[in-house]
Amino acid sequence: MSVKDSNGNELSAGDSVQVIKDLKVKGCSATLKRGTIIKNIRLTNKDDEIEGKADKAGVVVLKTCFLKKV
Repeated sequence: MSVKDSNGNELSAGDSVQVIKDLKVKGCSATLKRGTIIKNIRLTNKDDEIEGKADKAGVVVLKTCFLKKV
């Protein structure tokens, strides 16, 4: 399974990614602002989603189309 960010770069477990668009987090009043760094990501069973820990929102699942590799 190949997981790619919005620019087409290959993502792997343990990478750091940056949010490229302000995202509202479901179930939480926090918003992930553009430029937020998500460190030490984990891959999920779906090829268009990753799991990571954000400072404000805790553990979140994000679509790779809103991320770029750092």
